[in-house]
Amino acid sequence: MSATKEMTPAQTGARRPPALRRSWLFAPGGDKGALMAATTCGADALIQELEDFTPPELRAEARSLSAGVMAAWRAAGIVACVRINPLEGDGLADLAGVIEGRPDAVHLPKIAEPAQVVALDAEITRHEARLGLPPGAIEIVPNIETARGIMQTYAIATASPRVTAVLCSTEDLAEDLDAPRSRAAVELAYARQRLHLEARAAKVLSIDCPYTFADPEGCEADARAGRALGYSAKSAVEPGHIALINAVMTPSATDITEAEAVVAAFEAARAAGQDRARLGDLLIEVPFYLSAKRLLARAASLEAGRSAL
Repeated sequence: MSATKEMTPAQTGARRPPALRRSWLFAPGGDKGALMAATTCGADALIQELEDFTPPELRAEARSLSAGVMAAWRAAGIVACVRINPLEGDGLADLAGVIEGRPDAVHLPKIAEPAQVVALDAEITRHEARLGLPPGAIEIVPNIETARGIMQTYAIATASPRVTAVLCSTEDLAEDLDAPRSRAAVELAYARQRLHLEARAAKVLSIDCPYTFADPEGCEADARAGRALGYSAKSAVEPGHIALINAVMTPSATDITEAEAVVAAFEAARAAGQDRARLGDLLIEVPFYLSAKRLLARAASLEAGRSAL
């Protein structure tokens, strides 16, 4: 009997799980060249941006591109997303125009109330039934961009079973806070912390806000600040930032070695009947051990995902 080659996620139609989507790139919705070129930047998820990056007069053309773009992104093993406009604006027309392309996820901007998620869920459900699409397969990613939205992150994240992640904004949020936008992002510190905390409570992925300046050093520093808060995913508006984000959100060889040492020390201590372990100056208790185990599992999952593509 001849051996059968294992199929890749792109070939089977399998989607990269939300927890392994480290980098999310917004791409201009009406620029076909940029949309197709985005497949080479290394992003785990790509977002055809029909709101701020697409002037109103170009939105109809952008919608017509969507099916081909979604297919090309999926064929490349990338999670294929679209960000529509608010439903009170062009969002209903956007959704109707892109839904046949079966986006993996729909991003809805300026979410401040759970009812907005419920309304989008109902519209997606209606289109799925009309087109004979698998019910419930299209995810929702609320983009939270206001103080009111930040305060309701948990309620927003649990408003629909389609919600798999929530994304934190930068420019609109800073404007709503009446705060000068800075490279250090001190004006967003509390909002980033609260969104991550409430997303974790809701058991959905938290996506850190994009670094909206061009310098790579600043992007890396911003990504590391987000990782220190607990984020494992970050959005971007610049393709050149994706490699930096992936590197920060992926356990390094040093991280893995240190985690393995923590696990080995703790398990040896437990086998000897001790309640905790000591590794140099580090006292290893159960939460630290579990954190190390989680890091190793994430590293293994990311490596398996790379091998399958």
